[in-house]
Amino acid sequence: MKDIGTYLKEQRIRCELSMKDVFEQTGITDSKLSRQERGSKMLTPDELKKLAVLYHVNAVPLFVMAGYLDETDLEDYQMGFQRAGLLNNAERECIQAQINLLTKERTPAEVQTVFRLGELFCGPGGLAWGATHASISDPNYRIVHAWANDYDHDTCLTYIRNICKDAPETVYHADVRKFDLTKLAPIDAFAFGFPCNDFSVVGEQKGIDGVYGPLYSYGVKVLKQYKPKWFLAENVGGLRNANDGKAFTIILNAMKEAGYKLYPNLYKFETYGVPQARHRIIIVGIRDDIDLEFKIPSNKPYEGKDNTCRTAIEVPPIPANAPNNERTIQSPTVVKRLKYIKPGQNAFTADLPEELMLNVKGAKISQIYKRLDPEKPAYTVTGSGGGGTHIYHWSEDRALTNRERARLQTFPDTFVFEGSKESVRKQIGMAVPCKGAQIIFEAILKTFAGIPYESMEANIEE
Repeated sequence: MKDIGTYLKEQRIRCELSMKDVFEQTGITDSKLSRQERGSKMLTPDELKKLAVLYHVNAVPLFVMAGYLDETDLEDYQMGFQRAGLLNNAERECIQAQINLLTKERTPAEVQTVFRLGELFCGPGGLAWGATHASISDPNYRIVHAWANDYDHDTCLTYIRNICKDAPETVYHADVRKFDLTKLAPIDAFAFGFPCNDFSVVGEQKGIDGVYGPLYSYGVKVLKQYKPKWFLAENVGGLRNANDGKAFTIILNAMKEAGYKLYPNLYKFETYGVPQARHRIIIVGIRDDIDLEFKIPSNKPYEGKDNTCRTAIEVPPIPANAPNNERTIQSPTVVKRLKYIKPGQNAFTADLPEELMLNVKGAKISQIYKRLDPEKPAYTVTGSGGGGTHIYHWSEDRALTNRERARLQTFPDTFVFEGSKESVRKQIGMAVPCKGAQIIFEAILKTFAGIPYESMEANIEE
């Protein structure tokens, strides 16, 4: 028998009706009808009956195609259906009661709306927070934690405390190269921010040939082993240029060969309201056998949003007892140097007296002793902190606290990081901005729910 979604679409087209026409005459929204026609959402019997009347077709075959009735149940009633016009109301109600009794325990095939998320290289939980807080107009669609892995012990403790405190056993502290990936719980979704050290513009850029470069392959192994419906992979913008662009091609091809359609894009998170200039390549993949297409969420809804670092850090004021808010003790020399550096300047662009200048040969990294510009988003928060690479306050002669850095990464003040101050600084710098991730996860949920959203062209050709 023909698929009900295809059949309904054919009948709507035959009747020359738009989705808007259907909504006006039946009250069935275009998003709900669109999902039904794609086969990802089943209408109720009452809604199918309304469509049958509108399309001038028999409702009974629709009930069969939808799974509300079995063809064998109809045999005893076939004569009645053929001569239904001879029945009076009482007789109709009697037959309907028998149909209701026969189909009481039946429902059409369930459409999956809850996605169990697995993660490799999970970090402290930036992606996980964005995923588990993703919310769309259909509350049935959501993402829940299934399991996560990271090599750093403090990072795992942070993740457990904030993402899955009631299920600590689902977070695995292990080096992925020695971790048995074959015995994990089933998942429907997967996220992995594979280490970026060898692809970052800050560093030697060894690319695919570095220690960290090949680690993406463990994410591909998970895709092949568990075949989640979709995945999200994250890395730095420098990934495109590593090994003269060959590394990016190798990684994309491996993901395709695992059975996924890919939607890569360079997200500039400051254009999505994040108070930080952070540019990351994010690849969304949808399994080949799923007839859905992901679209890059537009940044237009966030135009005009106040995402200055001043607002992020000061509004609302950070509570005096906020966790991870200890100040760094600055040396007298650093304090003196900072007094000459204006907002937005660094140790090389400021007019420093000779005794406070840095004796640096070769490349001069722009973030050395760089103050924030309070009227702009912050520059990129990193996991480093030595040699003047802390982020420095625009007016006070000090580095930012970890809590201030966490705000630039859009972590809520209730998100508590475990470990020493140095460990926390690294965790924050390696994370994905929570609310930036949330925007992308919500776009994925809307894609599966059939809910339209404002999108834009990808800036990377797959």
